[in-house]
Amino acid sequence: MASLPPNVLIIDDDPLHITLYTWMIRREGFNPVGAVVHSNAVEWPEKGEIDVVLLDYRLNSALTAPQVARMVRERYPTAPILVLSEMPWLPDDMRPHADGFISKGEPAHLMKALAGAIAAGR
Repeated sequence: MASLPPNVLIIDDDPLHITLYTWMIRREGFNPVGAVVHSNAVEWPEKGEIDVVLLDYRLNSALTAPQVARMVRERYPTAPILVLSEMPWLPDDMRPHADGFISKGEPAHLMKALAGAIAAGR
């Protein structure tokens, strides 16, 4: 029996970014699931297991990325969190929460990091 594709939770405040990452990730054989960050809350998916989380760092919200990361840990305690940012390095306030870092605009690095995080978790 074939195994199901890994579930990747994409957390961003911009639905267009979620759509773009969904398209890229699905092409590589992953199952993307979106979670939109609103001004004071996150619109979480209904249910399901999550294998890895992609979390945008700069959120246009009252919520910060570290706050959202803590929410992720409560909902999906075993899922690694990979931080996406246009910054060239992992921001200091995310170090205690992140399992990895990916600079935006590097799709090959993103796919490699996703595959590595999923392999480490299985």
